[in-house]
Amino acid sequence: MPKPARRPRLFEALIPVIFLTILISINVFIFGDDALAGSNQMVLILSAALAAIVAIRLGHTWKALHQGIVRAIGSAMSAILILFLIGSLAGTWLLSGIVPSMIYYGLQILNPTIFLVAACVVSAIVSLATGSSWSTVATLGVALLGIGRTLGIPEGVIGGAIISGAYFGDKMSPLSDTTNLAPAMAGTDLFTHIRYMAWTTIPSITIALIIFTVIGLTRSQAGEINDIKPVLAAIEGTFRVTPILFLVPALVITLIVRKVPALPALLAGTLAGAVFALIFQPHIIYQVSGTDQNFWVAAYIAVMKAMYTNISVVTDHAMVNSLLETGGMSGMLNTVWLIICAMIFGGIMESSGLLKRITEAVIKLAHNTGSLVASTAGTCMFFNVTASDQYLAIVVPGRMFAETYKKRGLKPQNLSRTLEDSGTVTSVLVPWNTCGATQAAVLGVPTLAFAPYAFFNIISPFMTILFAYLNIRISRFTKKEIEEMNDAREDEQGSDGARESKK
Repeated sequence: MPKPARRPRLFEALIPVIFLTILISINVFIFGDDALAGSNQMVLILSAALAAIVAIRLGHTWKALHQGIVRAIGSAMSAILILFLIGSLAGTWLLSGIVPSMIYYGLQILNPTIFLVAACVVSAIVSLATGSSWSTVATLGVALLGIGRTLGIPEGVIGGAIISGAYFGDKMSPLSDTTNLAPAMAGTDLFTHIRYMAWTTIPSITIALIIFTVIGLTRSQAGEINDIKPVLAAIEGTFRVTPILFLVPALVITLIVRKVPALPALLAGTLAGAVFALIFQPHIIYQVSGTDQNFWVAAYIAVMKAMYTNISVVTDHAMVNSLLETGGMSGMLNTVWLIICAMIFGGIMESSGLLKRITEAVIKLAHNTGSLVASTAGTCMFFNVTASDQYLAIVVPGRMFAETYKKRGLKPQNLSRTLEDSGTVTSVLVPWNTCGATQAAVLGVPTLAFAPYAFFNIISPFMTILFAYLNIRISRFTKKEIEEMNDAREDEQGSDGARESKK
């Protein structure tokens, strides 16, 4: 009989995490924005290999580690399937004019007297529609910054309003990769995560908007907003813009409210978007299909392309063109690749007890729900500062704390909400983080200039900690659910032991 594995020392458990942090920092320095194109994934694989070496030296077998990897990847399969469908939905919603219509109506909220509030709201709408804070800041954000400068508003304040809105929309959008990644790591589903996250996110953005309103009203502003008119004209001249298109998002929202599972709800939204594209945007169908054959052949080609690959709609305005792009299912492959590599790393760390050892050291400081959430938020921000990557700030703490939350009787949506409230939104506040560096370069505003005014991003982690300490909207397992989980865990351990004995 093999000897039982030795319990790791804290330093031994930290070796793979320290290695991961150092290599990620090197990656960000060398590759910059391209780190997510593969190098970060390879770092996770190398870190997993080092974790495996440490685990084997402790007495674990490769078979046990491999089983841990398979279990971890299996737990993320639902999120991976959802990501693929979201890629398809984004494609048909662009093809049908739904996303352009959201942008079109959102831009009309702008008003010189409340410019900061309007800039935040418009950035939120566009980011919610596209699922990307990066593309929102890089396109609409740049235009809003120019407008704000002409009104005499300091660029740091404008940048803070844009960043606040963009990250609110990104955080709440089912099209966002981080919004899918957080529940995948925590072990809950996408729509439960979004509904639960709204409890802390809406108060945070409300406070931010109030602050921007006060700043705006205390400033004497003059000037008119004319730069947006060419953008509106480009969208209106390319798409048939109509509020009727919002019936499709309304359908998806209705399905979510009625608690229809994520996969059929997203598929329904994707297909409805395709139908509306045929009805309202036949000229876009021909442009995307690249064929002059009969309409139904062109429609088939365009819809299929929208669902599985990169498409773009060309207008006479460069900024609008950069907003009207989507990658379909293929656009999600980098995120799926990251999730799988993260699960390999997390699976080895978890099955070997290394993750448990690190978590135990942190949990000693967490004596109640409030301190547990605070510890989680602090860990997420620690990884944003040290690993310089928001994805790692979600992935690693998510795997670290998932089991602890369950043992404390807390449902996984508590963890997924904390990961987003602290991991996603604070990444842009760190100058050397990929998010902070990218947004500073795109806007031409130093990170430390806009960070003090990114009120939503600053308030969010404190809001989630406050809710935990006050025990507001903290979802807990019932006694029956806890018993069922314990029984399932015992059955799984028994099955693993039987398989190991058989081998």
